[in-house]
Amino acid sequence: MKAFMDEDFLLSTPTARKLFHDYAENTPVLDYHCHINPKEIAQDRKFDNITQVWLGGDHYKWRFMRSCGVDERYITGDASDKEKFMKWAEVLGKAIGNPLYHWSHLELQRYFGCRKPLNKNTAEEIWELCNAKLAEDSMSVRNLIRQSNVTLICTTDDPIDTLEWHDVIAADESFEVQVLPAWRPDKAMNIEKPDYTDYLAKLADVSGVKIASFADLKEALKVRMAYFASKKCSVSDHALEYVMYAPSSEEEIEAIFAKRLAGEAVTRMEELKFKTAFMLFAGREYNKLGWVMQLHYGCKRDNNRLMYEKLGPDTGYDCINNYAPSSEMADFLNALVQTDELPKTILYSLNPNDNESIGTILGCFQDSTAVAKIQQGSAWWFNDHKIGMQNQMLSLASLGNLSGFVGMLTDSRSFLSYTRHEYFRRILCNLIGDLVENGEFPYDEEILGEIVKDISYYNAVRYFGFNL
Repeated sequence: MKAFMDEDFLLSTPTARKLFHDYAENTPVLDYHCHINPKEIAQDRKFDNITQVWLGGDHYKWRFMRSCGVDERYITGDASDKEKFMKWAEVLGKAIGNPLYHWSHLELQRYFGCRKPLNKNTAEEIWELCNAKLAEDSMSVRNLIRQSNVTLICTTDDPIDTLEWHDVIAADESFEVQVLPAWRPDKAMNIEKPDYTDYLAKLADVSGVKIASFADLKEALKVRMAYFASKKCSVSDHALEYVMYAPSSEEEIEAIFAKRLAGEAVTRMEELKFKTAFMLFAGREYNKLGWVMQLHYGCKRDNNRLMYEKLGPDTGYDCINNYAPSSEMADFLNALVQTDELPKTILYSLNPNDNESIGTILGCFQDSTAVAKIQQGSAWWFNDHKIGMQNQMLSLASLGNLSGFVGMLTDSRSFLSYTRHEYFRRILCNLIGDLVENGEFPYDEEILGEIVKDISYYNAVRYFGFNL
């Protein structure tokens, strides 16, 4: 029997262990997509207890607690922080086979020096241990980032954001980690939302552009893109239902936009046409700016309407959407290629059944301007576990260029989530180790080590063009 989550956790062969410990383990971390709050970095927040840093806003954990029959009071309700932690410890103790078990214990090991399994019997001891540790200066937000060997973080920011906290961080020479904004214009695109015109008013105010037409909207967004670029932004991100392609004339798009400005609802087809025009505009502007375009799709959000009305979005009520026509995504990318305006693009689907379709689409649009210019993003959200990561990388290796992969990101709101990079790297090294030990790839330590370090860090540095 192997020891529980020891130094060789998930590393089943000598080659895997060699690659991880000699090449992956100490390679820096580049977090090019996350949802952490830059204000908390600027103010170097300290947490009063483990619940604040571990359970607040973590809808992965919330979903599991609900699956275990835990009352909502102990999840998002008014129970004390200690009561919430005790309930989490109780259910985690039986979370066999769930990646939350591995993530949670990696965090306990790396940040708190705790190697005991967390369960109902150890909960009190671990609560006290973690809270005592959090009281130390070494556990402030900035020091957690330093401990994690992070060199650069890209947050997720709306076009109307002031980016004031990024300015504070950039001006502070005592903090060596770069924290850069990333452009997320979903609210400017989601024409069907009831508060859309309210958002346009805010965008008009911050950009100084009166928005009375789609042409005006594009000008306002270009003003804000220039502002983001002045703050060293080079990454964009979109949350899409799917990558649609419903082309239309400029006149029709202006008519759709005018209809919505007048307070009328748009039809489903009008929504798709508008969003197609919006995304084509965005892709062309990203190409001019040299930005990377990230497309996250395949999610159906806020399925439990009763709980959405109580708690709002991003509270654990989303699921995989299995509607994502690959033909439309290919046509969208092709429309940008035709005018030589396709930026570097990363495609993430929440549906693992899309791995192969993504893998084949990538090969249609690669060119010599970048290694793996069109990327398949890392296994995302419901898939960033052992099986999901293995399947995504094996599919990419089979249909494309695994050695050019930009690797893992946290996509998290927690400052303890950097251990997901370690989790990913262990799975990567084990996968490569299996290929080598099975005689499917030669044991050339120099080449293998380079592949591992590149996927872990250096591919992303080169791909995004970060100055590190």
